[in-house]
Amino acid sequence: MESKSPQVLNSLREGAAEWLASNPLTAVSAENYAHTDLEALLSPDFGVNVARVPFKVNPAESFRCDVPHLSTSLFLVVNDMFAATAGCRDYLPDGVEVMSLASYAAENPEFVAQYYGRLADAENPIVALNTLLCQDGVVVRVGKSVRVESTIQLVNIFNSLNPLLAARRLLIVMEEDSEAKMLVCDHTQTPEVQFCSLQVVEIYAGKGSRLDFYDLEESTSSTTRLSSLYLRQEEESEVLLDSMTLYNGTTRNEFFTRFAGRHARLRMLGMGIEDKQRRLDTYSRIAHDVPECNTDELFKYVVEDEAMGAFAGLIYVAEGASKTEAFQSNRNLVGSSGARMHSKPQLEIYNDDVKCSHGTAIGQLDEQQLFYMLTRGLSEEEARLMLKQAFMSDVIDGISLPPLRDRLKLMVERRFAGEMSACASCTIHNSKCGNHDSDGY
Repeated sequence: MESKSPQVLNSLREGAAEWLASNPLTAVSAENYAHTDLEALLSPDFGVNVARVPFKVNPAESFRCDVPHLSTSLFLVVNDMFAATAGCRDYLPDGVEVMSLASYAAENPEFVAQYYGRLADAENPIVALNTLLCQDGVVVRVGKSVRVESTIQLVNIFNSLNPLLAARRLLIVMEEDSEAKMLVCDHTQTPEVQFCSLQVVEIYAGKGSRLDFYDLEESTSSTTRLSSLYLRQEEESEVLLDSMTLYNGTTRNEFFTRFAGRHARLRMLGMGIEDKQRRLDTYSRIAHDVPECNTDELFKYVVEDEAMGAFAGLIYVAEGASKTEAFQSNRNLVGSSGARMHSKPQLEIYNDDVKCSHGTAIGQLDEQQLFYMLTRGLSEEEARLMLKQAFMSDVIDGISLPPLRDRLKLMVERRFAGEMSACASCTIHNSKCGNHDSDGY
C-alpha cells in the first residue's frame, strides 16, 4: 500500500494503525454512536483495491444527475480512484486546481502536509480507518481572490462485481477572499453488490472566503456510507453545508466545524428521506471558539415503513465567544408505526452574552391540513405527497443555486412518489465537459 502512495499520505498510517490496534471500533452503546454500530457495518468481507487496479466505467452511464442550466466542471472518483473527464479544467480560471490527491501530494508535498490530516481527529474511528487505508482522493485549491463561476462537480461512483470498500479523501483549501461552489454526488452502478464508502472531508475556509458545499447521496440499499467532514473557518468567511440523502442503505454523516476568526458565518442544512429498511444517522458538533460568529442549522427527516432516522447535534460556545448567535433545529415526520426517529439537539454555553436556541419536533402529517386538501378534490395520495414536499421546502429553498434548487424539487417529488432513483432517467448534455471519456482508463 505504501509503495503506491506518496510519503505525505504514508506518514500518518502508522499512527492510525497503532490507534486502531488499541481502540476497538466504536460499539453501538458508545456516546454519539447510539444508533450506529461501526463494527457491524464493517464486518462484511469487503475488498480493498490495494493494488490500484483500474476499473472500467462509462461516465455517461454513471453520472445521470443532470441539472438543466447548471454549468459544471465535472470530475469523477471511481470507487477510490480519481478520474478527470476530458476538458473540464479548461473552464476553471487560473488559480484553481482540482487534482488527484496522490498526484498533488507527490508534486506539492509541503502544501499537502500543511493541511492533510490536520483538521480530522485522528482518534475518530472513521478518520483512523480512512487514514490507514487511503491511497488517493481529491484536492481542490482555490487561490487568493479567485472566483469560480462554474460549479465544481465531483461524482463518486461505485462499480464492482464484488463487495468493495473505498477509502475516499477530499481536501478543500479556500484561500483568502476566494469563492466557489461545489456539488458532490454519490452514485452506485451495480446495486446488487455490497459497498462501503469510508469518507473524510477536510475544508479550510480562509479569511473572507465563500464556499457552498452540496453533498447529495443517491446510492442503493446495499451501500453503507460512513462520512466525517471537518471545517475550519477564518475571519469573515461564509460557508453553506447542505447534506441531502435521497436514496441510501445505511448512512452515518458527521460534521465537525470550528470558528477560528471573528465575523464568520455558517449555514448548515440537511434532509433525509428514509423508507423500507434504510437508516440515516447524523451527528454535528459546531464549536464557537471566538466572538461574533453566526450559525444557523436545520435538519429535516421523513421516516416511513421500517426505516430509522437519528440526529444528534451540539453547539459549543466557549467562555470568550461573546456575541455568538447560534440556532439549531431538527424537524421530523414519522409516517408509520414501524418507523423510528431519534433526536438529540444540544447547547453547551460558557458565555452569557449570546443568542442561542435549539429545538426539535417529531410528529405526523397534520390531519386538518390533510382533510382540507381532500375536501378540495385531491386524492389522499396526492395530498400526502404535497404535504411532504411542503415540509421539505425550507431546506430546498436554502440552496443558492437556482438550477440545483429546481432540480432537487423534482427529485424530492419523485422520491416521495415512490419512483426509483431520479437520476435513472437523466442524460448528460449540459456539463461544460463535452467529452466524457475518463483519463487513465
